Amino acid sequence: MTLDHKTTANSEGEVCKTIEVVLVDRRDLSPPSPAVLTSPVVGDDLTFIPPLNFAMVDNGIFRSGFPDSANFSFLQTLGLRSIICLCPEQYPEPNTDFLKANGIKLFQFGIEGYKEPFVNIPEDTIREALKVVLDMRNHPVLIHCKRGKHRTGCVVGCFRKLQRWCLSSIFDEYQRFAAAKARVSDQRFMELFDVSTLKHSPMSFSCSKR
Repeated sequence: MTLDHKTTANSEGEVCKTIEVVLVDRRDLSPPSPAVLTSPVVGDDLTFIPPLNFAMVDNGIFRSGFPDSANFSFLQTLGLRSIICLCPEQYPEPNTDFLKANGIKLFQFGIEGYKEPFVNIPEDTIREALKVVLDMRNHPVLIHCKRGKHRTGCVVGCFRKLQRWCLSSIFDEYQRFAAAKARVSDQRFMELFDVSTLKHSPMSFSCSKR
């Protein structure tokens, strides 16, 4: 898996960054196809199927929708140490068994999946989730909610603010995953989120060094 960063500057001198993610099968070094993240990779009697909306956020940080048993073989290839679940429901027993079998720690931050105009995004909960993301002892880590759009998008968007992305790039990334379900309330939350109390958290990510 490789991460290609592109940096541009807007008219106000803010740094805008975008990420292109490519998943590479090490057994085949030919150029990967654009659909490699959405199509199963079959080999050695195993089928590797990523969870819904799966993507790399940064080195050692991934995002997705809620994984199910069909995704377990793929998740094993990531060598995860931690999973951050942003859903309030009890974690399913098959998922819990998978975590135990693979020595993966679960951090659950229950955020209700409300719809507009009744969206209530708890800032303190997002902040606590970010502390887990920023602690490299938890890496590799997967962040997920139900569909990997709104709650996950808010956590990733606030993480991008720590990386000094400009708002236009943050919103562009959010909208790529949320698509027609993009919420003005989520984007407003990311815009107003105060990252100052997190700036002294341990960070050594590729984007933040640019």
